[in-house]
Amino acid sequence: MDSTERPRGPHLEWTVVASDIGPLLLAATPEGLVRVEFHADPDRVDGMIGPLVSRLGADARRPSPGEEELLAEPIRQLTAYFAGSLRRFELPLDWRLSSGFNRQVLQELDRSVPYGSVVGYGELAARVGQPGAAQAVGNAMGSNPLPLVVACHRVVENDGGIGGFGGGVETKRQLLALEGVLPQPLF
Repeated sequence: MDSTERPRGPHLEWTVVASDIGPLLLAATPEGLVRVEFHADPDRVDGMIGPLVSRLGADARRPSPGEEELLAEPIRQLTAYFAGSLRRFELPLDWRLSSGFNRQVLQELDRSVPYGSVVGYGELAARVGQPGAAQAVGNAMGSNPLPLVVACHRVVENDGGIGGFGGGVETKRQLLALEGVLPQPLF
């Protein structure tokens, strides 16, 4: 099937959008946004889409730019976020790529850590009733299928260190600077 044809069964719409932190792969199902991936350079996209299609058991369609249906609103909101005019994403999310403790932690993060604030790994563990599970929270952040939208960049080390980030520590710094948590880089 041509990647622009409309699938008949379970389907996934995907695209790559430019952003202030580099190209992002976005994917959505009729249930909602299901995946955001950093560093979506052309040579990496096939390696991102294939496993996603396999895991979801869905046909994939990449619409022409401007013809997105399932992704029109996520694209609009991401553009507004990077422009500094959106503080909270209001999107339906398809949580199928996360489960158990990881999903519980990510949903708590999404509910309770707003734009412009941060939380420590240990504090987030305590919020989900698992004090002492800071390392497990770090693993949950690393498995986040929806970074940016479910803002794992807002989770930092309890001692004030920035911590790791799937998109790279420099990307985390950029996002925290955009949200006013860190100063903007001088150059």
